Amino acid sequence: MTDAEFLRPGEAGYDEARRVWNAMVDRRPALIARCRETRDVVAAIALARRAGLEVGVRCGGHGVAGLAVPEAGLMIDLTPMGGVRVDPERRRAWVQGGALLGALDAATQPYGLATTAGNVSHTGVGGLTLGGGMGWLARRHGLSCDNVVAFELVTADGDVVRASAEENAEVFWGLRGGGGNFGVVTEFEFALHATGTRAMSVELDFPVADAGAALVRWRELAAVAPRPATYTATVSGGIAALGFVWVGDPGAGHQHARALDTLGRPIERRLQEPSYLDLQRREDTPQGHAQRRYWKGHYVRELSEGAIAALLAHDPSVAAGLQAYGGAIAEVPDEATAFSQRDAAFEYVGAARWTDPAEDEARIATARQCAARLAPFASGVYVNVLGDEGAAGVRRAYPPAKLARLTALKDALDPHNVFHLNANIAPSRQSAPA
Repeated sequence: MTDAEFLRPGEAGYDEARRVWNAMVDRRPALIARCRETRDVVAAIALARRAGLEVGVRCGGHGVAGLAVPEAGLMIDLTPMGGVRVDPERRRAWVQGGALLGALDAATQPYGLATTAGNVSHTGVGGLTLGGGMGWLARRHGLSCDNVVAFELVTADGDVVRASAEENAEVFWGLRGGGGNFGVVTEFEFALHATGTRAMSVELDFPVADAGAALVRWRELAAVAPRPATYTATVSGGIAALGFVWVGDPGAGHQHARALDTLGRPIERRLQEPSYLDLQRREDTPQGHAQRRYWKGHYVRELSEGAIAALLAHDPSVAAGLQAYGGAIAEVPDEATAFSQRDAAFEYVGAARWTDPAEDEARIATARQCAARLAPFASGVYVNVLGDEGAAGVRRAYPPAKLARLTALKDALDPHNVFHLNANIAPSRQSAPA
């Protein structure tokens, strides 16, 4: 029995259901299964395997490669499973697999609670968390995956598995950073934290030509910043915008902001005090669904003078972003989760967006060139930023010992590689689908 709604090409709702964040993605699944509960996911996986259809899994649809949408395959659409339930006394949230970050924040903030949940409210909780999950609270409370208490997972064989530190501990380890390789997560249980509802952000703009010394000082401040502060830098359109985001009492954030005066004299200074909910939504318009997109990313352990020069040499059409790590992220032992690169100081993303399909080739080439300038200074990559890098990108995301452990888990849970439309960890000996 299943209550899933099945959509085929030409039917009402089909085109809307296959539309994702990157407008370059225009694939047409043979069938879209819009799942409302766990048993619908079980049924959809079984149907896909019987029919020999490639399986994609859609949560928020934010993956830049659009792998959730399989051409002529079966797309498991979790968006109808968007519910969030909160227990403010226990500081727990139970989040269905298709929920968006905005739904999680909206459910927890009335109690002054939150957990690490990205930077854009229409991102899916599932994809973000399974790859690690950076956000404005990560330096205080760890990544999204560090805050998961338990997962409900549907495997390739249709088994429904609970994974926690006490139950199926190896699965729990792999789901915290191993991506969508092991099945479909239909529910997350998160720990929540008393964060309040207030935030602030401050940015100082410098002409790129004069920003080198300011970036050196910004780097120094980021290294000793208090945990409520997540330092950010953006280089785009000839301007370097340097500052930080603060979650908590804005008064303390104002005091810390005085340190930015040592960066030099900016051409503009912006200081805002949004609510936490508004902070989480502030990137929603520029990160909308009507544009074509391409990006590349790196982790860097040190922002050297050479890396700063490469950053400032970015083509103006490709936005370069840096976000500081450290704090609680680095305190989790590396072996505790599949997520790696906890020693990174900063995450870099070079992102291009445009609307004209005729510009695709040139825009992609420019973004690649910009990222290539930073590559000599990179220590790895965030798995959630991977797009078209294939197995080489996966090897950059996980060190060899972790990749071997993840491969063993893949062998146990998905030896036929049913779930391969992702940053794929291939089984060691892939056999024909049963």
